[in-house]
Amino acid sequence: MIWATVSAKGAARWAGGHPWIYRSDVADHPDHPGMVAVRDARGRFLGTALCSPASEIRLRLLERTEVPIDAQWWHARIAGCRDRRAGIDANAWRAVHAEGDGLPALIVDRYDRWLVVQILSAALETQRSLIIDALREVFAPEGILFRHDTATRRLEKLNERVELAWGDVPEQVEVREGGVRWFAAPWSGQKTGAFLDQRENRLLAGRVMPAGGTALDCFSYHGSFALHLAGMAREVTALDASAEALARGREHAALNSFDNIDFVAADAFGQLPKWGDEGRRFDLVVVDPPAFAKSKGHVAAALRGYREINRRAMHLVAPGGWLLTASCSFHVTRPLFHEMLVSAAGDSGRRFTMQAQLGQAIDHPEVLTIPETGYLKGALLRAD
Repeated sequence: MIWATVSAKGAARWAGGHPWIYRSDVADHPDHPGMVAVRDARGRFLGTALCSPASEIRLRLLERTEVPIDAQWWHARIAGCRDRRAGIDANAWRAVHAEGDGLPALIVDRYDRWLVVQILSAALETQRSLIIDALREVFAPEGILFRHDTATRRLEKLNERVELAWGDVPEQVEVREGGVRWFAAPWSGQKTGAFLDQRENRLLAGRVMPAGGTALDCFSYHGSFALHLAGMAREVTALDASAEALARGREHAALNSFDNIDFVAADAFGQLPKWGDEGRRFDLVVVDPPAFAKSKGHVAAALRGYREINRRAMHLVAPGGWLLTASCSFHVTRPLFHEMLVSAAGDSGRRFTMQAQLGQAIDHPEVLTIPETGYLKGALLRAD
């Protein structure tokens, strides 16, 4: 085994439960990506890690013991991920959530009988064949697709492309989520083909939707929230700036035989004030925008945007109605998000009570000592 030596600060990160050691805390390591045994300055063994010499995140912990990282290890670790997903009411879910499942830099999403994989570090690339073999053994898929079209790989000096890893993967997969169906696009859709992290919040929205009421799904994209609302609502308005995205939403509505969704192509920041001036009210409003803060430097502007759109949405909630709001911006922390909602509620002049604090679905596990594993936060509010 090739060795890498880390500083006391680097060793302390592992002891504290975080799997990353940065370049500045690695005293020596090989000049090529791969697996390394890690020791501290006294020569004590600390674990086995992925080493990526071109990355600021130089080491990623895989195993604390001296158990070899071989085919058996990969099979056991991935089988454990599968077992922790038992009971999910859907045929599409995240099978491996990278650091959240103790497998740094590895994302695996399951869409029915197919898997979509992202390998996000140069060191993990050296394990590609073992990973594919383990995925085939554990999940018995009909095909595996690499979605390597992500900027994260650029930081690791890796290629960015979509390629078939094994078998066949269709352009479109029908997904079942509770009682709702929709299409994922493994080759071309957002992320690995669809947004899976909001599944439990979409199911929650469907459960609290007042029967026979009206609903508004802002930033609707392909209508995933709108579909869950349509089963109970008299009428749902799905609002998105992308006419192309709403066209897919109409396909989803037809797939579920819903004729009570009105798809509106408009910018939410401009449309919500107009509806407010017209006196429109909805029994349930969803605000699920794309990430407003891509970096720490964007946080202040992002909070202004979140406050404005939530304030506008609060004006549209009928008395006794619901607001389900979320942010997928990692740099907007839960405390900041909560403060933003307090400010928006104060500006709206309305009284809202917190019914539930929301996060990402259980197949996207958030480890307390690894903040990077948690990015989605939200709230279910009720208006007086």
